[in-house]
Amino acid sequence: MDNINYIVFDLEWNQCSTGKADAVEDFPFEIIEIGAVKLDAQFHMIGEFHRLICPQVYKQMHRAISEVTHMDMEELRSHGENFTTAVQAFLEWCGEGAVYCTWGSMDLTELQRNLKYYRMENPFPKPLFYYDVQKLYALFYRDGEKPSLDTAVEELGIAEERPFHRALDDAYYTGKVLAQMDAAQIEPYLSIDYYRLPENSREEIYHIFPNYSKYVSRMFASKEEALKERVVTEMRCYQCGRALRKKIRWFTPNQKIYYALAICPEHGYLKGKVRMKKVDDERVFVVKTLKLTDAEGAQGILDRKDDVRRKRVERNRAKKQRMKGKSK
Repeated sequence: MDNINYIVFDLEWNQCSTGKADAVEDFPFEIIEIGAVKLDAQFHMIGEFHRLICPQVYKQMHRAISEVTHMDMEELRSHGENFTTAVQAFLEWCGEGAVYCTWGSMDLTELQRNLKYYRMENPFPKPLFYYDVQKLYALFYRDGEKPSLDTAVEELGIAEERPFHRALDDAYYTGKVLAQMDAAQIEPYLSIDYYRLPENSREEIYHIFPNYSKYVSRMFASKEEALKERVVTEMRCYQCGRALRKKIRWFTPNQKIYYALAICPEHGYLKGKVRMKKVDDERVFVVKTLKLTDAEGAQGILDRKDDVRRKRVERNRAKKQRMKGKSK
């Protein structure tokens, strides 16, 4: 693994200046800047990459984008390349076998969306694993709470030698944050990119992390169809592989997230979380997370279910009272 290169990159993008209603379908953000740093296996910074891109779709700068990045169209037109030239140069600079790292999950999605719009081949493996440095920082420094990049830089005491909110500068700071971490410690905590979803059951993703497991499903016509699939609703201990009987069956407070609880006779309580994520107006895919927990965590699931039941009773009572009032 000594020859591994970590590519820490950041993108800036523009959007329709007149609002979402006028945006191009399936192309909400047009990339206008690529910035990246390259780290070796010991997280030493060994290279930088930067390109400006001349926009072809959203040719008027959105006010909020201009305020944050301090870029304007004149700069992009005079110094920007076309997207295909810039991204080809970026991918060649990254090299084969690069491990991609970003602050948050959006940059890889938008890069692939822009590739698709310009009818370029998607060069990334499927499934695509990467390191979300914001998620890693939250895990190891913040007990799960995700901060902004500038907050993380301040908390770590990293010298603020550059401004924020430009692609190369943010990539530089993200690399500096990553370099504060232990490579062996973060190695198992890969994130999964959801832009290209499994097309069928053979492509579905099962991944075991140090303290939880994750399943990413193929697409379903509806959440009701998804919940009929055994692979979606089963509870299986990721430590021993045993299929478990549920102590608390799947329930939902909002039709988007579902919770359940099971008990492994060898490893104890296992809590489940299913997130229904929309593909489009109708279709969904499922991200299921299973995690071993203690008695307090199990009680938390039970309390959540009791709260859902209580709110349902209150809604039904209020509905009956309204109907009774109308009948008088």
